[in-house]
Amino acid sequence: MEKNKVNVNIRDGQVFFAHETAVNFNPTQFIFDFKCVTPRIDIRSKESPCISIDHDVVMVEPYHAKKIAELLNNIVKKYEKEFGKIEKPKQVEIMEKKQKKKTDKEVKEKAAPTYFG
Repeated sequence: MEKNKVNVNIRDGQVFFAHETAVNFNPTQFIFDFKCVTPRIDIRSKESPCISIDHDVVMVEPYHAKKIAELLNNIVKKYEKEFGKIEKPKQVEIMEKKQKKKTDKEVKEKAAPTYFG
């Protein structure tokens, strides 16, 4: 029997840190939108600071989305078994409290919320 040879080329993607993730769906697919939000400030410029948002989108069929959810759930359980329960960082709690106070004050003043701090 003759052996067939197959050449496989693997193209690695760039490393991507996601600060935010949005998940949406339609009847045929789930859309995972991973976002990296990076402030760009040039101290030499007199213009306003710029915020750069990069997106990496992954689309999967509903069955595969369910399998990803199961896999992620299992991995988190293994992680917590080995390293302990994953808790919200204290810094995030502090920032959420500050944002809540700020938002409460804005609501009282009937001002529009700000998304940039």
